Amino acid sequence: MSDKGYLTKRRIIEKSLQLFSVKGYYNTSISDILAATHLTKGGLYGHFTSKAEIWQAVYDEAVSIWREKVFSGVRDRTDPLTRITTFIENDLRNYLGADVFEGGCFFLNMLVELSGQSDPMSKQILRGFIRISKLIQAWLDQAADQGLLKPGLNHKEIANFIVISLNGAAALYTSTRDDAIVDETIGQLGFYVQQLNA
Repeated sequence: MSDKGYLTKRRIIEKSLQLFSVKGYYNTSISDILAATHLTKGGLYGHFTSKAEIWQAVYDEAVSIWREKVFSGVRDRTDPLTRITTFIENDLRNYLGADVFEGGCFFLNMLVELSGQSDPMSKQILRGFIRISKLIQAWLDQAADQGLLKPGLNHKEIANFIVISLNGAAALYTSTRDDAIVDETIGQLGFYVQQLNA
Protein backbone atom coordinates (compact mmCIF):
# COMPACT_ATOMS: atom_id res chain seq x y z
CA MET A 1 0.00 0.00 0.00
CA SER A 2 1.32 3.45 -0.89
CA ASP A 3 1.86 6.12 1.77
CA LYS A 4 -1.20 7.95 0.44
CA GLY A 5 -3.27 4.76 0.60
CA TYR A 6 -2.09 4.08 4.16
CA LEU A 7 -2.95 7.63 5.27
CA THR A 8 -6.39 7.39 3.65
CA LYS A 9 -7.10 4.11 5.42
CA ARG A 10 -5.94 5.62 8.74
CA ARG A 11 -8.26 8.60 8.17
CA ILE A 12 -11.21 6.29 7.56
CA ILE A 13 -10.49 4.37 10.76
CA GLU A 14 -9.95 7.47 12.91
CA LYS A 15 -13.04 9.32 11.65
CA SER A 16 -15.20 6.19 11.86
CA LEU A 17 -14.00 5.53 15.41
CA GLN A 18 -15.26 8.92 16.53
CA LEU A 19 -18.52 8.53 14.59
CA PHE A 20 -19.24 5.07 16.01
CA SER A 21 -18.32 6.27 19.49
CA VAL A 22 -20.68 9.25 19.37
CA LYS A 23 -23.52 8.13 17.08
CA GLY A 24 -23.30 4.36 17.45
CA TYR A 25 -22.67 1.76 14.78
CA TYR A 26 -26.20 1.55 13.38
CA ASN A 27 -26.82 5.31 13.45
CA THR A 28 -23.62 5.95 11.49
CA SER A 29 -24.25 5.69 7.77
CA ILE A 30 -21.74 5.23 4.98
CA SER A 31 -22.73 8.79 3.97
CA ASP A 32 -21.61 10.00 7.42
CA ILE A 33 -18.25 8.31 6.94
CA LEU A 34 -17.89 9.79 3.44
CA ALA A 35 -18.68 13.27 4.76
CA ALA A 36 -16.19 12.95 7.63
CA THR A 37 -13.39 11.60 5.43
CA HIS A 38 -14.14 13.69 2.30
CA LEU A 39 -13.95 10.52 0.21
CA THR A 40 -16.07 9.20 -2.63
CA LYS A 41 -17.75 5.82 -2.32
CA GLY A 42 -15.10 4.42 -4.63
CA GLY A 43 -12.35 5.88 -2.46
CA LEU A 44 -13.88 4.34 0.66
CA TYR A 45 -14.63 0.94 -0.86
CA GLY A 46 -11.10 0.81 -2.26
CA HIS A 47 -10.01 0.27 1.37
CA PHE A 48 -12.98 -1.48 3.00
CA THR A 49 -15.64 -3.70 1.48
CA SER A 50 -18.35 -2.98 4.07
CA LYS A 51 -19.28 -0.98 7.16
CA ALA A 52 -18.77 -4.16 9.20
CA GLU A 53 -15.19 -4.38 7.93
CA ILE A 54 -14.65 -0.74 8.91
CA TRP A 55 -16.03 -1.54 12.36
CA GLN A 56 -13.52 -4.38 12.76
CA ALA A 57 -10.62 -2.05 11.94
CA VAL A 58 -12.09 0.58 14.28
CA TYR A 59 -12.41 -1.98 17.08
CA ASP A 60 -8.77 -3.02 16.66
CA GLU A 61 -7.71 0.64 16.73
CA ALA A 62 -9.78 1.32 19.86
CA VAL A 63 -8.18 -1.68 21.61
CA SER A 64 -4.72 -0.40 20.68
CA ILE A 65 -5.48 3.09 22.03
CA TRP A 66 -7.03 1.68 25.22
CA ARG A 67 -4.03 -0.60 25.86
CA GLU A 68 -1.60 2.27 25.46
CA LYS A 69 -3.53 4.29 28.06
CA VAL A 70 -4.30 1.65 30.66
CA PHE A 71 -1.11 -0.41 30.66
CA SER A 72 1.23 2.58 30.97
CA GLY A 73 3.56 1.73 33.87
CA VAL A 74 1.49 -1.31 34.88
CA ARG A 75 4.03 -3.96 33.94
CA ASP A 76 6.75 -2.03 35.79
CA ARG A 77 4.97 -2.73 39.09
CA THR A 78 6.39 -5.83 40.76
CA ASP A 79 3.63 -6.00 43.38
CA PRO A 80 0.56 -7.57 41.68
CA LEU A 81 -1.87 -5.57 43.85
CA THR A 82 -0.15 -2.31 42.90
CA ARG A 83 -0.41 -3.48 39.29
CA ILE A 84 -4.19 -3.82 39.74
CA THR A 85 -4.62 -0.38 41.35
CA THR A 86 -2.42 1.23 38.67
CA PHE A 87 -4.52 -0.47 35.97
CA ILE A 88 -7.73 0.79 37.62
CA GLU A 89 -6.44 4.35 37.91
CA ASN A 90 -5.14 4.37 34.33
CA ASP A 91 -8.44 3.02 32.99
CA LEU A 92 -10.52 5.59 34.84
CA ARG A 93 -8.29 8.66 34.71
CA ASN A 94 -6.18 8.26 31.56
CA TYR A 95 -8.75 6.53 29.35
CA LEU A 96 -12.27 7.31 30.52
CA GLY A 97 -11.68 10.60 32.36
CA ALA A 98 -9.37 11.87 29.62
CA ASP A 99 -12.29 11.65 27.16
CA VAL A 100 -10.14 9.71 24.71
CA PHE A 101 -13.28 9.04 22.67
CA GLU A 102 -15.84 11.79 22.43
CA GLY A 103 -18.72 9.42 23.10
CA GLY A 104 -17.20 7.94 26.27
CA CYS A 105 -16.08 4.33 26.57
CA PHE A 106 -16.15 2.94 23.04
CA PHE A 107 -16.38 -0.69 24.24
CA LEU A 108 -19.23 -0.18 26.69
CA ASN A 109 -21.18 1.91 24.17
CA MET A 110 -20.71 -0.71 21.47
CA LEU A 111 -21.60 -3.62 23.77
CA VAL A 112 -24.86 -1.96 24.83
CA GLU A 113 -25.80 -1.05 21.26
CA LEU A 114 -24.80 -4.30 19.57
CA SER A 115 -26.20 -6.75 22.14
CA GLY A 116 -29.20 -8.39 20.50
CA GLN A 117 -28.33 -6.73 17.18
CA SER A 118 -25.05 -8.31 16.12
CA ASP A 119 -24.06 -11.48 17.89
CA PRO A 120 -20.52 -11.69 16.42
CA MET A 121 -19.66 -8.07 17.26
CA SER A 122 -21.13 -8.11 20.77
CA LYS A 123 -19.41 -11.42 21.54
CA GLN A 124 -16.09 -9.99 20.37
CA ILE A 125 -16.45 -7.06 22.79
CA LEU A 126 -17.60 -9.35 25.61
CA ARG A 127 -14.54 -11.57 25.06
CA GLY A 128 -12.42 -8.45 25.60
CA PHE A 129 -14.07 -7.80 28.98
CA ILE A 130 -13.58 -11.46 29.92
CA ARG A 131 -9.87 -11.22 29.00
CA ILE A 132 -9.50 -8.18 31.28
CA SER A 133 -11.16 -10.06 34.12
CA LYS A 134 -8.88 -13.06 33.57
CA LEU A 135 -5.82 -10.81 33.59
CA ILE A 136 -6.85 -9.26 36.91
CA GLN A 137 -7.54 -12.77 38.22
CA ALA A 138 -4.02 -13.84 37.17
CA TRP A 139 -2.56 -10.88 39.07
CA LEU A 140 -4.60 -11.89 42.12
CA ASP A 141 -3.33 -15.48 41.78
CA GLN A 142 0.20 -14.09 41.67
CA ALA A 143 -0.45 -12.00 44.80
CA ALA A 144 -1.80 -15.09 46.59
CA ASP A 145 1.28 -17.12 45.57
CA GLN A 146 3.42 -14.37 47.10
CA GLY A 147 1.42 -14.50 50.34
CA LEU A 148 0.00 -11.00 49.82
CA LEU A 149 -3.72 -11.93 49.96
CA LYS A 150 -6.05 -13.10 52.69
CA PRO A 151 -6.68 -16.83 52.28
CA GLY A 152 -9.95 -18.18 50.88
CA LEU A 153 -10.73 -15.32 48.51
CA ASN A 154 -12.51 -16.05 45.24
CA HIS A 155 -10.19 -14.42 42.72
CA LYS A 156 -12.59 -14.82 39.80
CA GLU A 157 -15.41 -13.04 41.65
CA ILE A 158 -13.09 -10.23 42.74
CA ALA A 159 -11.81 -9.73 39.19
CA ASN A 160 -15.36 -9.72 37.81
CA PHE A 161 -16.43 -7.21 40.48
CA ILE A 162 -13.61 -4.84 39.47
CA VAL A 163 -14.54 -5.07 35.77
CA ILE A 164 -18.23 -4.54 36.57
CA SER A 165 -17.35 -1.51 38.74
CA LEU A 166 -15.19 -0.01 35.97
CA ASN A 167 -18.05 -0.39 33.49
CA GLY A 168 -20.57 1.08 35.92
CA ALA A 169 -18.30 4.09 36.40
CA ALA A 170 -17.91 4.35 32.61
CA ALA A 171 -21.69 4.47 32.13
CA LEU A 172 -22.18 7.12 34.82
CA TYR A 173 -19.22 9.23 33.73
CA THR A 174 -20.28 9.14 30.07
CA SER A 175 -23.75 10.42 30.96
CA THR A 176 -22.58 13.16 33.37
CA ARG A 177 -18.90 13.97 32.61
CA ASP A 178 -18.57 14.39 36.40
CA ASP A 179 -14.91 13.97 37.39
CA ALA A 180 -16.03 13.05 40.92
CA ILE A 181 -17.22 9.69 39.55
CA VAL A 182 -13.70 8.95 38.33
CA ASP A 183 -12.08 10.10 41.58
CA GLU A 184 -14.54 8.29 43.84
CA THR A 185 -14.35 5.04 41.88
CA ILE A 186 -10.54 5.10 41.97
CA GLY A 187 -10.67 5.73 45.73
CA GLN A 188 -13.26 3.06 46.46
CA LEU A 189 -11.70 0.38 44.28
CA GLY A 190 -8.27 1.23 45.70
CA PHE A 191 -9.67 0.81 49.21
CA TYR A 192 -11.31 -2.47 48.18
CA VAL A 193 -8.04 -3.87 46.81
CA GLN A 194 -6.22 -2.82 50.02
CA GLN A 195 -8.74 -4.87 52.03
CA LEU A 196 -7.58 -8.00 50.17
CA ASN A 197 -4.12 -7.73 51.75
CA ALA A 198 -3.09 -10.50 54.11
